[in-house]
Amino acid sequence: MNTIKVSAPATIANIVCGFDVLGMALDSPNDIMEVALLSEARVVIKTRNEFSIPLDPKQNTAGAALLAMMDELSNKVGFEVTIEKNIKPGSGIGSSAASAAGAVVAANELTGKKFSKEDLVRFAMCGEKVASGVKHADNVGPCIYGGITLIRCINPLDIVCIPAPELFITVIHPQIEVKTSDARAILRKEVLLRDAIKQWGNVAGLVAGFMSRDYELIGRSLEDVIIEPVRRILIPGFADLKKNCKEAGALGGGISGSGPSVFMLSKDKNASVRVEEAMKNVYDKLSIEYHTYVTSLNLRGVTVIT
Repeated sequence: MNTIKVSAPATIANIVCGFDVLGMALDSPNDIMEVALLSEARVVIKTRNEFSIPLDPKQNTAGAALLAMMDELSNKVGFEVTIEKNIKPGSGIGSSAASAAGAVVAANELTGKKFSKEDLVRFAMCGEKVASGVKHADNVGPCIYGGITLIRCINPLDIVCIPAPELFITVIHPQIEVKTSDARAILRKEVLLRDAIKQWGNVAGLVAGFMSRDYELIGRSLEDVIIEPVRRILIPGFADLKKNCKEAGALGGGISGSGPSVFMLSKDKNASVRVEEAMKNVYDKLSIEYHTYVTSLNLRGVTVIT
């Protein structure tokens, strides 16, 4: 096999209180990537969209991930990657992660599945560093593994798959730009001990809620006292959005990754549709263009199409 096509899912990082350690994969949207083997050790990036993405592999998230992978391949091969982006760059739902994860999963298939999923996450993190300046795995982890993942540690890498009940996810993507690097730059470098203790309780409660399928505990734990209070200023109408969505039946939610997208979790499809309407009402009044998605958990991660 010399060419392969994969589907790489959007992801939500942090899941409110789990900054850089929790993430989940979504059923939609998905990037479609076609990867071909080359006989020489180089990476070629192509795109089928109007989005402006770097074609220099060292500056491209897929390219950087593949270069890291190639350093550990015994046979000297290269890859041509054609990316069809359905996850808009800068949306906050894992666009850079989908490119990095999709590329290394496809390349691994083409080269005889020499690497484990953990290895693939390690390579994909090199792509994330290009996008944000930091190697983090809370997007690429669930993108590769599927479902909900806990990144217990990144050095050495330790990824835990978290079982969860059926969840429906509503996402609104305001058509504004929030760069991950900028959203990280505004964060406080130190936090109060009382805030840290409350955050630890919420992270533990959220994981326990997922594993015990306790929707009420999930809802109570979807609280962030460290990151969201700072980043909420980047999202127009954020307070009204959260209030109205919970009134519409959402368990809770918050900023997806570094934004500008906002997500809400619901325990049934009808509630997620009501939440979508509540989101639309807020942004219609603000006269800000947006896209919405009503989706569910993707338990498969990056999947091979052909």
